[in-house]
Amino acid sequence: MNDFDTTDSQSSDEQVDATRKPVRGVALDMDGLLIDTERLYWQVGDTLLQRRGYRYSRELQARMMGRIGVSAITQMIDMHNLSDTPESLLAESDELYGALLAEQLQPMPGLSQWMDALQRSGLPFGLATSSQRKFVDVILPTFDWSDQLAFVLTGNDVVNGKPHPEMYLTAAEKMQIPASDMLVLEDSGNGCAAALAAGAQTVAVPSEHTKDQSFDGVMLIADSLLDPRLHALIASIQ
Repeated sequence: MNDFDTTDSQSSDEQVDATRKPVRGVALDMDGLLIDTERLYWQVGDTLLQRRGYRYSRELQARMMGRIGVSAITQMIDMHNLSDTPESLLAESDELYGALLAEQLQPMPGLSQWMDALQRSGLPFGLATSSQRKFVDVILPTFDWSDQLAFVLTGNDVVNGKPHPEMYLTAAEKMQIPASDMLVLEDSGNGCAAALAAGAQTVAVPSEHTKDQSFDGVMLIADSLLDPRLHALIASIQ
C-alpha cells in the first residue's frame, strides 16, 4: 500500500506528512494529464484500424502510451500483423491527429487551478511528453502558463520513450537536481513506470482512458488535477 492511500481515519494533511522527501522540481506529462489528447489519439487509432478492418482497443492503447513515434506505431503493426511500414503508418497517423488537434484542443479538468498552485509553490516545473515537438508547439502557445516552463522535453529529444527512464532522467538534469528530488505527475502506467525507474517521486492522475492501467509503486493515485490531496501535497512543499 502506498503512503497516500485514502482511508476514513487519515486526513489529506496527515497523508501528505506521511512522506516528507525533499522536492526541488516538478516534471509533468502532457497527453491525458494536462491536455485531453488521449481522446484524440483514440479517434486516430480507431480510424487507422477501421481502414484496415480492425478496431482500436484499451489493450493496444496501453501498449502505445508513452512510447515515441515509430516505437508506438509498431505496437499497432505488431498486434494486428499489418502490412504497413512504421514510417507510412506514422505519417498517416500524424495527418489525422494534426487535423483533430486544430479543431478539438481541450484542457483536462482542473488544469488552470493546478498550474496556479504550481506557480505559487515557486518550484521549477517543466514538460516531459512523448508527443512530437511539432504538436507540442501547436498546443503550448494556447496556454498562458507555457512561458513559465523551465524546460520542454518531447519525444524528439530522447532516444528511448517511456517506460524507459530516459525522459525523466533528462528532466532532472534540466533542473540540475537528483531525480529523487523531482515530483512527476503522469496519467499512464508506462509514464509512471518511467518516472519510478528514474527514481522520481511519482503521482498518477489517471484519465478515463488509463484508469484500469497498473500504477504500482506511485505515492498517490489522484482522482484528477482537482484532487485536494494533490493540492495539499504541493502546498506542503512551499
